[in-house]
This record gives sequence, structure tokens and C-alpha cells, in this order.
Amino acid sequence: MPKLNLDPQTIVDKEFDVDFKGYNPDQVDKLLDQVIQDYQAYDQMVHELQEKVSDLERTNASLRAKLIETEGKAKAAEDADPVFTGSSNVDILKRLSRLENEVFKNRKNNQYDED
Repeated sequence: MPKLNLDPQTIVDKEFDVDFKGYNPDQVDKLLDQVIQDYQAYDQMVHELQEKVSDLERTNASLRAKLIETEGKAKAAEDADPVFTGSSNVDILKRLSRLENEVFKNRKNNQYDED
């Protein structure tokens, strides 16, 4: 962050030399009072925004950690679930159908052997 040349106290302490055709000191003081108030308001805003940035960075880090954890859990669930390991519902139904055919074929063969 760039360093400011003035702060409110420096503006308050500043004294101007009065020349023959100088400015009205009361007007200068009023303007400088407004400048001081603005500097104080900007200083407060900067402080509040820095706090917000810190809070948001902490929240962001927390959410990133939760995202990584959730992605890990999802990956583990995919690895454990046969549907995600390349088997679709159609593949499962085909395998079940083949198994049923084998079972019934064996039963028919067993029935013929007994007769």
C-alpha cells in the first residue's frame, strides 16, 4: 500500500505564512477541517476493508478445505460404487440376465440327468 504524505494531525499542525494578499485564514481552516474529516473517514474505511479482506480470506481458506474434503469423499464413493467404475445399469442388467440363464440352464440339465 502506498504511503500517504499527510495524516490528520499533520494537517491540523500545519501553519501558513500570511502575505500581504494572502488567503482568509478562517476559510483555510474550514477547508483543512473538512480535509481532516475526510482523511479520518478514509482511514476508518481502509481499516474496515482490511478487516473484511482478512475475514473473507479466512472464509475462502475454510471453504477450500471443505471443498477438498468433499471432493475426496465423492472420489472415495465413486471408487467404492460399481456404477461409477465403468458399470452402468444396463451392464448390470446384462450380467444379471446371463447369470439367470446359467442358473436355469443348470437346473434344466440337472432335471434331465435325474430322469
